[in-house]
Amino acid sequence: MLKEFSWQAFGAGLIAALVGFGSSFAVVVAGLVAVGASPAQASSGLMAAAMAMGFAGIVTAMMTRMPIAAAWSTPGAALLATTGALEGGFEAAVGALFICGGMIVVAGFFKPLGRLVAMIPTTLASAMLAGVLLGLCLMPVKAVASAPAAAIPVIVVWAIAARFKRLWSIPAAVLTAIAVVLWMGEPIQPATIWPAPMLVTPIFSWGAIIGIALPLFVVTMASQNIPGIAVLRSFGYAPPTGSPIAVTGIFSMLAAPFGGHTVNLSAIVAALCAGPDAHADPSRRYWAAIFMGVFSVLLGLLASLVIALVEAAPPYLIETVAGLALLGPLAQSLKNALADDEAREAAIVTFVVAASGLSIAGIGGAFWGLIAGGLILALKRV
Repeated sequence: MLKEFSWQAFGAGLIAALVGFGSSFAVVVAGLVAVGASPAQASSGLMAAAMAMGFAGIVTAMMTRMPIAAAWSTPGAALLATTGALEGGFEAAVGALFICGGMIVVAGFFKPLGRLVAMIPTTLASAMLAGVLLGLCLMPVKAVASAPAAAIPVIVVWAIAARFKRLWSIPAAVLTAIAVVLWMGEPIQPATIWPAPMLVTPIFSWGAIIGIALPLFVVTMASQNIPGIAVLRSFGYAPPTGSPIAVTGIFSMLAAPFGGHTVNLSAIVAALCAGPDAHADPSRRYWAAIFMGVFSVLLGLLASLVIALVEAAPPYLIETVAGLALLGPLAQSLKNALADDEAREAAIVTFVVAASGLSIAGIGGAFWGLIAGGLILALKRV
């Protein structure tokens, strides 16, 4: 196993962890606060969620020797953010998060789910991923318009580094972004470096289970786990659907008593670990997911400091780095999506719907894109 280690995978894992954490942590915090968490509980929850997705990714990657990355459920966090305070307070929300994790464990071993995922054509999976990535990949352009003094130095350093060594272009952009934050941002308070884990005694109520656990489970499975498996298939892998999903459910249950948000298989960040930038040999790319997990755990331990750094960042700066890192996966996904002439129209429909930002019943455009593209492909083949 150690013979398959590579510094290329190390770099890809670092980038994936930074992108996965930095691009969506604010949504996770907002969701926890909305359901009643105090600032200290939200910091504890962020730390627990980051460590849960880190350990889940390490376990699944080592278990399958595939680049199966874990992430927190960003659509689920958005769902929490719109839920509001519950009867029973944050303790009831924690109980619902625990129940949701248990439901994911059960679903992980539900065989019809595996058959459903296996039916998704590679062209549609690639088109779905391209649609999901498009929004972030547009962020550098938006950043140049809204905050040019912050964004342009990052983009210039990225372009120059890519000219000489593509592998180090994103780390160079990350370091430049940190320098910009220290130069332009608010002072970082040393007292905010270490988060303190806070154990919350869960309260189980039907209101929280129906209002949070059930919709969070549906959103996480439909918008994250199923697309996450589909993304891996788009890169030529054939991952098991049961055990990796069950592992994310187990770590979600472990994180919940500390306020941790639900974790799941990653779709967007998985592209960084599963793509050719992680390693030329697909059989060695699982190391990228392992290192992503390691760095996610470290980011969890430094959650308060990371929050302080990102909160001090000028507008769109973090999203600029994320967008630059995902240009390569976007190009590869578009290439795969349009490779089959017969399925091209269905792939375009999938891409457009996934990129639209559509959300129905709390389920995002990635899932509906697969549904729309699948219907077009089915009609074409009738």
